[in-house]
Amino acid sequence: MKIAIDGPASSGKTSLGRRLAAHYNCLFVDTGAMYRALALGVDRGLALEEIEIILDEEGKIFLNGEEVTALLRNQRIDQLSSEMAMDAKVRRKLVRMQRQLAKEKDVVMEGRDIGTIVLPDAEIKIFLVASPSERAQRRAQERSDSDIDGIANEIALRDARDIGRSISPLKPATDAITIITDKKSLQEVAIEAIDLIEKRIKYLR
Repeated sequence: MKIAIDGPASSGKTSLGRRLAAHYNCLFVDTGAMYRALALGVDRGLALEEIEIILDEEGKIFLNGEEVTALLRNQRIDQLSSEMAMDAKVRRKLVRMQRQLAKEKDVVMEGRDIGTIVLPDAEIKIFLVASPSERAQRRAQERSDSDIDGIANEIALRDARDIGRSISPLKPATDAITIITDKKSLQEVAIEAIDLIEKRIKYLR
């Protein structure tokens, strides 16, 4: 089974993805973390062809053999990964890795182009939506940062890059299910997603 979850920054993709992967006993693939790991490697002076990224069953990310999961969630890596995601060579490298993971296992994969580019044949495609203010609040809480305006500007810049890039722009797949996550708990979003998935599975059968 392939479940694709797309949406803008801080719309709730990772939290929902982990919950669905646990519910359906699938491998959770956080493609954003893969881009961040690659960005970390470049930041350390590694050439693109020297970078090896491995994702284990627990969702930990390894960069050339070193676990770097805890090093990937900061403003510098966020911005660098966003810039690198516009590079066609970077995207080709990571898309190949992501498709290989989906060939080997049942996956819940989240990102920005999963349903449209990486796994266009996914049985389930979900697109999460949340207001800019809601997303800024979530990112601030995630970072323990009180600069809401600064984070809101950062998210707006990221959105502009994701939506406007010529390669794999952020947009819902034509057959994606849209879920609005504003003012909803993770449990509420998960229940809504699972209900929609079950209906979709019955339809496909």
